[in-house]
Amino acid sequence: MRKLFLVLLTFVTVVITAQTLVIKGSNTVYPIAQLWVEAFKKLYPNVTVTLEGAGSTTGIKALFNETTDIANSSRFLKPEEVDEMHKSGRYFVPIIIAYDGLSVIVHPSLPIEDISIDTLRKIYTGEITEWSQVDPKLPKRPIVVYSRNTASGTFETWVEKVLKGAKLSPTVQMLESSQAEIESVAVNPYAIGYTGMGYVTKQVKALKVNGIAPTVENVLAGIYPISRPLFMFIDLKRFNNTWPDKGVVADYLRFVLSPKGQKLVREAGYIPAYGAE
Repeated sequence: MRKLFLVLLTFVTVVITAQTLVIKGSNTVYPIAQLWVEAFKKLYPNVTVTLEGAGSTTGIKALFNETTDIANSSRFLKPEEVDEMHKSGRYFVPIIIAYDGLSVIVHPSLPIEDISIDTLRKIYTGEITEWSQVDPKLPKRPIVVYSRNTASGTFETWVEKVLKGAKLSPTVQMLESSQAEIESVAVNPYAIGYTGMGYVTKQVKALKVNGIAPTVENVLAGIYPISRPLFMFIDLKRFNNTWPDKGVVADYLRFVLSPKGQKLVREAGYIPAYGAE
């Protein structure tokens, strides 16, 4: 009987202490979040974490639908999302967790090192269609243009900082993920795309933009023209309109913002928002 009691007590203890954490959103933040989740689960082995990276808009919608605890986002809330938040009596708190520079990528064999914002806008609106129009020394070949899809916060940043209100050309090929952009540009000598700096590999070449390279130093100095903060959002309504100071969400937030958590930001190829070890 005593043995049975101990078994039941152990079972009840596991059930009570087991917790879940659901994180959805940005494809850009996903590589950082993977490292965070892996390290977090070692600290809290009783926590089951679900992580999805289908786009910033997807994460924010999940926050509205109450199907996620945390929404990762590579953009701030849109005006219509703020309106919806107010109407529904919600309060989505933005937490800056890192900084990023959008890297313009081409095939390593393409003889170009620098490109201007104005030229990028003309390429993505269809005004420029061949590389020789960018520079007569470049091949007279059509530019294969890739972009993230419209659910992406990276796409929203591109629209804001590069297109600046201009209409995207219908010939631009929209891709589901940053990794898909890397892979597509890596196999096409005449392609161009853009991605968060943490995704850039030796398979592609990151260009200077307006003469400035997408480096940690230049993003921190505020001189790289396509830089941005990265966010997590939580809904205070789920915590009785107060900041969560205990529970799995609070534990995760503390870890992410800690020196150890911010060190993982750097390991993922991005820029820590706070002091890192």
